Amino acid sequence: MPTRDRLLALLVAVTWGLNFPAIHLTLQQFPPFLAVALRFAVIAVPTLLLAPRPRVPVRWLLLYGTGFGVLQFVFLYAAMDAGMPTGLASLVLQSSAPFTVVLAAALLRERVTPRQAVGVLVAVVGLTGIALHRAGLEGGATLVPVLLTLCGGLGWALGNLGNRLATRAAPRESFRLMLWMSVVPPVPMLALSLTLEGPDRITASFDGLTTPTGLAALGGLAFTVLVATVGGSGVWTALMSRHPAGVVAPFSMLVPVVGIGSSWLLLHEATAPAELAWGALVVAGVLLGSTARRRPAGPEPARQPWGTTSAVAIAATPSPRPVSPSPSVVVAETVTGAPTAIDRTA
Repeated sequence: MPTRDRLLALLVAVTWGLNFPAIHLTLQQFPPFLAVALRFAVIAVPTLLLAPRPRVPVRWLLLYGTGFGVLQFVFLYAAMDAGMPTGLASLVLQSSAPFTVVLAAALLRERVTPRQAVGVLVAVVGLTGIALHRAGLEGGATLVPVLLTLCGGLGWALGNLGNRLATRAAPRESFRLMLWMSVVPPVPMLALSLTLEGPDRITASFDGLTTPTGLAALGGLAFTVLVATVGGSGVWTALMSRHPAGVVAPFSMLVPVVGIGSSWLLLHEATAPAELAWGALVVAGVLLGSTARRRPAGPEPARQPWGTTSAVAIAATPSPRPVSPSPSVVVAETVTGAPTAIDRTA
């Protein structure tokens, strides 16, 4: 991944980290499922009116919208409404990264390098430590929000795969794809809100919007919609269209650095030292998995993300056009070097 794209991925991590305190403010006024419906309805309405639908198979668009928009946020908002700490939610949700790497390898046949595998393993150990620590608090009652957040991470991973498959079909329509993904969640989320939260609670949530709590909720909703969803998700979708899912997804594990720090500064929310220690393993996993190994000085083969050769990238992402040289030649030259004059004569 080039430096520019790494910086863009880092910017998305900052944006999404600040998004968690914004969600916290929104949930102080609106019930969780209604908040998700509002979040995406604000984008879906102008999208239906103004943006042509991207030329991708509907099934991949639905997979993207269902995973990223519905499953991720229905579990995340429910977890935070049930008492999941804001900073910790930003950390546990990054389980989407190892989920994505595993699912991409199993379903899309994307190659997992040893460095990626070690990075994912380190992150999983950190997430497991957090879950075990929460299980020992208050008789295990605090474990339920953690499990809900993990389900949100799995939903995000499924959305990443839908994104990847859709952008393969239309690689130049990533922004419109992100907009049309937002068309999927509003109706099922509104139906879920009416069923579980009820009309009375929905109506009551619109009272007092001019109070400090109501204004803060509207500000949090605006940040979530304009900055996190349109801005952050738009850049994320573009990155996913240019690189394998297993390369981009680990950058999401940097989100809790901003999420925990901003929750401490803005909400005065402390995180237990043990959870910070386990969270350090999660961050270590992304740093390990997203940095390529240095090669000896001298002529280098063409590089692909995570230090793989072009032959590996061809195997992972088939090209519709013939590739020259063939993968076998690339591998041979990568391992043994270019043939000498004697070799060519022979």
